[in-house]
Amino acid sequence: MKISEIYKFLNELSPFELQESWDNSGLLLGDFNQDVKRVALSIDVDEALIDSLQNDTLLITHHPIILGGLKQLEFSKYPANLIKKMIQKNISNIAMHTNFDQTHLNEYVATEVLGYKISEKDGFVAYLDVNEDFDVFARKVSIAFSLPHAKCVKSSNFIKRVALTTGSGCSLIKSIDADCFLTGDVKYHDAMEAKSINLSLIDIGHFESECFFAEILLKYLKNLGLEAIISSSENPFTYI
Repeated sequence: MKISEIYKFLNELSPFELQESWDNSGLLLGDFNQDVKRVALSIDVDEALIDSLQNDTLLITHHPIILGGLKQLEFSKYPANLIKKMIQKNISNIAMHTNFDQTHLNEYVATEVLGYKISEKDGFVAYLDVNEDFDVFARKVSIAFSLPHAKCVKSSNFIKRVALTTGSGCSLIKSIDADCFLTGDVKYHDAMEAKSINLSLIDIGHFESECFFAEILLKYLKNLGLEAIISSSENPFTYI
């Protein structure tokens, strides 16, 4: 099957035009006319992952390895060091990032990982009716995402409505209409801002909240009759 055929299927599944203006989803490395023998799925690209892949693999990732504009390829620096290895092994790459967040990832995490129905969707935000004690809910969240602890901003003892954005969603804080916001990459000043507007926060981790990308996409590729493997990159963070 040619990359162009796979790309067409992916675009119908989760249109690339839905991506944010700053994003870089789509075919990043490769040739649309290239025949694909094997497909691998991963949230990211890292060196160990590239080393594990066979030559002539199509790698479909959540995060784009090329995000900002590349002005040079200095092979001792990221991401050129990884791109060089990919080219040497003829590894193609399609990224499905913010388009997939909107069409699949947030919904899957809400319903399959956390186990709640979505009461409302607003772009990158899924709203859930929870109606639970904050501490009980926070512990449930930490277990669902296999977090060693739940890093929280506790602004109230009881949570009625929760907003969810996988990955890094703190830029949306001002628009959140809920008692509690679940997202990753929560910084100190995000926490201060949330506390000032009486919004509880639970940091669900960037990797931890998006690592389901591959298993979601795998079932759709099976419907296409295409054999794919999950060969995920590792979380760059460790907890000691």
